[in-house]
Parts: sequence; C-alpha cells; structure tokens
Amino acid sequence: MGTIKLQNIRTFSFHGCLEEEGKIGSDYRVDLEIKTDLRKSALTDELKDTVDYVLLNQIVVEEMDIRAKLLEHVAHRIITRIFKEIPSVSRIVLAVSKLNPPIGGDVEAVTIEMEEYRN
Repeated sequence: MGTIKLQNIRTFSFHGCLEEEGKIGSDYRVDLEIKTDLRKSALTDELKDTVDYVLLNQIVVEEMDIRAKLLEHVAHRIITRIFKEIPSVSRIVLAVSKLNPPIGGDVEAVTIEMEEYRN
C-alpha cells in the first residue's frame, strides 16, 4: 500500500449558508490524502499503474466549483466521486478549509476533515 497526498489545492469558490457568500465567493484550501497500492507502479514506472494525481486535482476543482451551503456537503461529493472514478483507492482523508471566514472574528480558517474507507 501507499499514500498519495495533494496539499494546499487552492480554489475560489462560492460555498456558505449566507446568500452573500454565494455572490462574492471566498478562498478555499483542500488537502487530500488517498491510500492505494503503489507497488506495481513502483516497479513499472508507468502512469497507468498508479492513481493519476492530475485526475484527483481535477475532481477536487470541479466539485469545489459547485456551490454548497456546507463544507461537509462538498467534501462528501469529492469523496464519493473519487471512489466512483478510481477503483484502486481504498481510503480517503479530505480536509476542506474556508480561508478568512466571515464569522465576526480574527480566524485564519475553518476546516472540516472527513475520512472514508471503500466499502
């Protein structure tokens, strides 16, 4: 087994419960970690034998483009899609952070983290 991590994926998205958040948008950071078998690709040196991190990034960016009220909802969509499109992924740890959230205080980020295993 092995781990692939994509860290600090930056997006400008329109998530949030407030109507204004859907109009003005905000900066987000996504950190993704997946577990998969890397033994074959370690021997073959072939992209077809591993998980393409370009595809992982594409899934994250596309799902972050779809408005959600809650970070949990967009995170669930990302996890569901990765499991659906990449059968070799056995575990996902995903953190979605809203940077400088509008919560009336000096808060750098609000982060939710979800961990799921393939059934």
